[in-house]
Amino acid sequence: MINFHPELAHLHAFAEGTCPVNLALIISAHVDMCPRCQALTMQAQEDIGAKELSRAIQAPVVDVDKDFNEMMLQIMQTADVEPTKTPPVNHPLELDGRQFTLPRALARYTQKTGNWSRLVGKLWQAPVDLGQDGQANFIYMEKGGRVPEHTHKGSEFTLVIDGQFSDGLADYDCGDFTIMDGTNKHMPFSEADEGCLVFTMVDKPLHFTSGLARLLNPFSQLFFK
Repeated sequence: MINFHPELAHLHAFAEGTCPVNLALIISAHVDMCPRCQALTMQAQEDIGAKELSRAIQAPVVDVDKDFNEMMLQIMQTADVEPTKTPPVNHPLELDGRQFTLPRALARYTQKTGNWSRLVGKLWQAPVDLGQDGQANFIYMEKGGRVPEHTHKGSEFTLVIDGQFSDGLADYDCGDFTIMDGTNKHMPFSEADEGCLVFTMVDKPLHFTSGLARLLNPFSQLFFK
């Protein structure tokens, strides 16, 4: 059961198209998985559409025939353009013989996902190239896997793709969405038999709070490049 969702203000900005690109990506993936947020997003889009229609009705009258003729001319000029090719099929995310089905918003990034690398504490990491929109990672925690206790210099956006994990603050299930910042200190770990796969984005390196911070610094850099 999904218990953690984006804030209503974030969902409205997403529906309006004013949400930052990287945040819009992870919200879109959550919406793919969450019927509640699908309904809220659709309602927000309808409200935005109603407001735009109201403004259009109150706008000055325009030459409809002229606009129609210009539209038909554009259609005729593009009639001979080669149809858009069907995009390639996105393959499931794979790790050590196991396949994970991704939400639609993330599935198109499978071919932009780097190789898995094994980290400390039964953790796996695969970087995702978002181009100019930043760096993200798929993180897989095996049963018993845990991320060392840390806080954040910036923001961390996380979406649970498969399985469950806890972090000392709450328990998270498939589809849950969280935002952590410098006010949060946590230590994610999974005791689920199937482990846990998350998609995560950070805008600044993690800050480890234990006395092993110097040893764990390379680990931090794997989450932020």
